[in-house]
Amino acid sequence: MPDQTRPQRPRTEGGPSRASLRTAVVWDVLKDALDRRSRATGKDALDVLDTGGGSGNFAVPAARLGHRVTVVDPSPNALFALERRAAEADVADRVRGVQGDIHGLFDVVDRSGFDIVLCHGVLEYVDDPAEGVRNTAEALRPGGSLSLLAAGLGGAVLARALAGHFTEARHALADPAGRWGEGDPVPRRFSAEQLADLVAAAGMKVGAVHGVRVFADLVPGVLVDTEPGALEALLKLEEAAAELSAFHAVATQLHVLGEKHA
Repeated sequence: MPDQTRPQRPRTEGGPSRASLRTAVVWDVLKDALDRRSRATGKDALDVLDTGGGSGNFAVPAARLGHRVTVVDPSPNALFALERRAAEADVADRVRGVQGDIHGLFDVVDRSGFDIVLCHGVLEYVDDPAEGVRNTAEALRPGGSLSLLAAGLGGAVLARALAGHFTEARHALADPAGRWGEGDPVPRRFSAEQLADLVAAAGMKVGAVHGVRVFADLVPGVLVDTEPGALEALLKLEEAAAELSAFHAVATQLHVLGEKHA
């Protein structure tokens, strides 16, 4: 089994960080999937593919657990940062970065070559999300898992409304892509049902759905930064709400775990 003495989440020393509010829920689900796959295969080191993995926010922690990680990203600058980050974490021998994207995935990696595939923050920007999810499924070995993270529609609507931008909030509700206007920097958002349907259409079973950043983007930063213990308490609240379907509709991001049939 991978080294269980490593930290369970990508967070800073001495406690949770602001960044951990964005990653903790997803990391816990991903680590569980890695552990299950290791037990099922009897392999200490799994083959992990991180599509659009950028500078290695998840790739490097996964490599620290002993797994082999391939990161596919279209940005040379991100891949350079990944190489430097992996070297600093002493896992350069377990992290490989290649330039490419999810639509041309099999120009740079093999089909059915991976135990776990990450697709985080990718579907919002691709021309064909359904093709992207199908490619992740084809990259998995039988019995492997897909970690899918994408922008949530409800969270954007709620955020615009709370900021007093009611027309933009209503526009996002009616827009097929979930955009609140021409100035919206996110090209596409999803509901939990839409993401689950994409996973199912690619021939995978939907294992779990989690809401990510349900409260973190709504709580004033000054409150979190100045109140003793507020950050830890907010993190625990995020974790408690993540699995409750009632909160999926207002999450900034949605995480779906897909499982390929053995």
